[in-house]
Amino acid sequence: MTTLLRRATHWNRPMMVFVSAMAVLAVVAAVGILVDPRVLTGAPIWLKPFKFAVSFVLYGATLAWMLSLLPRRSRAAEWAFTVIVAMAVIEMLVIVGQVVRGQTSHFNDTTPLNTALFAAMGAAIMVLFLAHLVVGIVVLIRRIPDRAALTAVGWGLGLSLLGMLAAVPMALPMQDPGIEGIGGAHSVGVLDGGPGLPIVGWSTTGGDLRIGHFVGLHALQALPILAILLSRFATRLDERTRARLLAVAGGAYGVLTVLLTWQALRGQPLLRPDATTLVAVAALVLATATAAGLVLARRRPDVALAA
Repeated sequence: MTTLLRRATHWNRPMMVFVSAMAVLAVVAAVGILVDPRVLTGAPIWLKPFKFAVSFVLYGATLAWMLSLLPRRSRAAEWAFTVIVAMAVIEMLVIVGQVVRGQTSHFNDTTPLNTALFAAMGAAIMVLFLAHLVVGIVVLIRRIPDRAALTAVGWGLGLSLLGMLAAVPMALPMQDPGIEGIGGAHSVGVLDGGPGLPIVGWSTTGGDLRIGHFVGLHALQALPILAILLSRFATRLDERTRARLLAVAGGAYGVLTVLLTWQALRGQPLLRPDATTLVAVAALVLATATAAGLVLARRRPDVALAA
């Protein structure tokens, strides 16, 4: 563990400093949840900083690790990382600052200051999106030597962009709840702040756009973890077969992200799918299983015999 941490500090210094700061913030926010009785939009006021800090720890550490897989340094990627760190710092400063003020950070148009802060967050995320895209392009150009790892990292980076886009409907006019000073919403069909799932707070009475956003973002971790599991426990599969299985998983993951966003836009709670949603999920499972089966059936004859 000590060796891993020592190596991690050299992946990308600005990013790992930011990750360390977010880890500290997560602890501070967790304490705030326990000791600060204030509630905002139906949740402990420090819950949002806690969730965002944990998310940025995972996001930043994963990106830095991915950069370490490249066969040689990329100045463009390192500059993109610096931009990502700067934009993430802006977002977290606004979120924490608004908590200190007792205000919501998202969709808050109650005063000119609150409107400006929310606009600054939106601009920062747009710049972060573009910097993330640059990292993805660099990975494709520089090409990680291991084909399976390249597939996992490429799909992870691309699907996390899809996850960012899944949040866009939250701020569109159709999500205007009709409440003065509120310019968007997470929930569809119900007001934000109602009954929700533990910790994440996703609505249990209406649709929630945060679900597809969350799932898409964390493809950044899910696909590389799957690649690691395949390399460790499916050793009889050759590299090409593992890469193809990861491509199938990536495609299925992307469809799932879209499906969850579609379900939310229809005002449907995650745990109360209707028949249409269930049919779509069943079709996705069947298509994924069929594609994976075809990949395994087409694996190299010498590997198949060795199995």
